[in-house]
Amino acid sequence: MPEIAEVARIVHYIRKHLVGKTLSKVIAADDANVYGKVGTSGAEFQKALTGKKIVAAGQQGKYFWIVMDKPPHPLMHFGMTGWLKIKSEDTYYYRKKEGEEAEEEEEEEWPPRFWKFHLATKEEPRVEAAFVDSRRFARIRLLDCKADEIRRISPLKENGPDPVVDKDLVTVDWLLDLCRRKKIPIKALLLDQANISGIGNWVGDEIMFHAKMHPEQYSNTLSEEQITQLHESIHYICGKAVDLLADSDRYPENWLFKHRWGKGKKDAPKSLPSGEKITFLTVGGRTSAVVPAVQKKTGPVAKEMSEAESGGEAQDRKPKISAAKVGNKRKSKDEDQKDVVGDGETTGVSGVAKKTPPAKRQRKSKFKEELSEEDVPVADATVKGKKVKVDGRQEATEPAGKEAKAGKAKKIAAKASVVAPGAKRRSGRLSRV
Repeated sequence: MPEIAEVARIVHYIRKHLVGKTLSKVIAADDANVYGKVGTSGAEFQKALTGKKIVAAGQQGKYFWIVMDKPPHPLMHFGMTGWLKIKSEDTYYYRKKEGEEAEEEEEEEWPPRFWKFHLATKEEPRVEAAFVDSRRFARIRLLDCKADEIRRISPLKENGPDPVVDKDLVTVDWLLDLCRRKKIPIKALLLDQANISGIGNWVGDEIMFHAKMHPEQYSNTLSEEQITQLHESIHYICGKAVDLLADSDRYPENWLFKHRWGKGKKDAPKSLPSGEKITFLTVGGRTSAVVPAVQKKTGPVAKEMSEAESGGEAQDRKPKISAAKVGNKRKSKDEDQKDVVGDGETTGVSGVAKKTPPAKRQRKSKFKEELSEEDVPVADATVKGKKVKVDGRQEATEPAGKEAKAGKAKKIAAKASVVAPGAKRRSGRLSRV
């Protein structure tokens, strides 16, 4: 995902190629994710920008915007794979390997694949640009406000300060207060855009490495000295990456960035040139690259923190059962009880069904159809809604039920007719009285 430095790179190219130019042509695709999820559409975007002049561009963290000569102004976020291409210049921050460039040039088309809008300027030399996004996590919206109010409305007003643009706001005291107020792993604090804008996964790891700080350590356990060092690392890493316009070839050789990409790759190095091993763990929902020999824990982390707060009793506690699980258990118990009563099981004095062992229940179920009138004298055998004669004896009658079937009645009557007078059924066998 493009972070603070990559977004600064594209703002640089917008200022270089598009600011001061009038848009003679704007064509936008009507994407329900990219436009629709933020309350606009491709058609609205196209109409709002066509014929307008671009007068400026700005950035706050991972968001950037283009200021038009009159509202509305487009505000954009690249998401995971978004980017703004300019036909006359390679703006992308990823450098292709040798041999890939020639192949890419042959396949280059315009507008490029996955475009969400493409535009052209009126002035010469003519500039063409296109916003692309293959995974459709990017967001493009229109802000109907004055240019100087863009940062004072949603979504920018909910985000924290940008450590480069708002350098004077991100002070040691500001960071100290933030860390004391929060009780979360320090890297998770930096990744939260509501706290500070623009820091993503690789920038967060680089800051942690430069500050010699373990990403899992809780923010409220850091000393003032550590927070002062963290403040210095935030400004150094973010400032340097932005100054270099996210050109990773020019990043310092001692940065973790140069050596962190070995996870999951067979022959890729998994250690620094000096020999320190690089390990990977999940912090704040993201995979973090850590050098344990450099980034040592100086305070409690996650599990240790919860145990400390509970006086060391965390391990002795029984795991909590969620309401959903309790509900499922109750439901299961009720259904079991229904099954038992429905199968003709006996009940206790209180009238609550006694649960029969599984083996017994299966046996009763097996003979239920055959011997539904167990331990009842054959002479008293009845079938719902039918009259049955047993060896010339008096007919027995019972009111018909909704579920009675003629076929079943005949079956039971046939079985009853072969039983000798005076015989009694016991456990499925016949015995003389």
